[in-house]
Amino acid sequence: MISAVLSILMLMQAPSAVPRTADGHPDLTGIWQVRNTANWDLLDHTGGYKIPAGIGVVEGGVIPYRPEALAQKKKNFDNRLTADPVEKCYIAGFPRTIYLPYPFQIVQTPDVVIILSEWVHTWRWIPTVPYPRYDGYESWIGDPRGHWEGDTLVVESVGFNDQTWFDNVGDFHSDALKLTERFTRTALDTITYEATIEDPKVFTKPWKIKMPVYQQKGMSRVLEAECYLNAEDAGKAIRGTHPEDRGTSAAPPKEK
Repeated sequence: MISAVLSILMLMQAPSAVPRTADGHPDLTGIWQVRNTANWDLLDHTGGYKIPAGIGVVEGGVIPYRPEALAQKKKNFDNRLTADPVEKCYIAGFPRTIYLPYPFQIVQTPDVVIILSEWVHTWRWIPTVPYPRYDGYESWIGDPRGHWEGDTLVVESVGFNDQTWFDNVGDFHSDALKLTERFTRTALDTITYEATIEDPKVFTKPWKIKMPVYQQKGMSRVLEAECYLNAEDAGKAIRGTHPEDRGTSAAPPKEK
């Protein structure tokens, strides 16, 4: 009896049990969210001010920094409360958007996969058919191209700027970042997410993170986690300009 139940449970978790699209690929459509603390620190860490304790997601437990880059990482850590781009209300970039403490939505068609995050209107367009890259392209989320390897969506991205961090403790990259992500729907409510990070300016060799991402079954849509540095006290109307426009617009009006 027990063996029969175990067999049924294993069958339910098998790749063949996941929903599929009309073209036979696993259907990644839905609203998803991690249940980890990688946004604050990719490695094992204890709790601290604004950092919840958590288990690391880096394979091998080490990020292979070059010595000169490690010095920059320490500087980032010392100034993290103001220097972290997310603390400035900026786009988190990738892979960090995947493991922010906010849900994201995946929309899938035969030709494209789109990721929509609650965080500051972030969206990412990933063609899954041959599509030329843009020469000299540079952005906060890179220039992604996707393809299927069996039941896994593989996304390869280049064309990043150097403005985003991997987490709140200051792990960072340069504009030479190459990101290879793998999305595999391993259960009805789970995507196994893997990301290989290559950046010869910052790291001595490629390194990898891995984590499960879970479906948010009770949500019909993602909401908006808007962020303004010039927000007034909680409960009052938000005033001022977006961080990208700071220094170019007039100061917010005073409370009457």
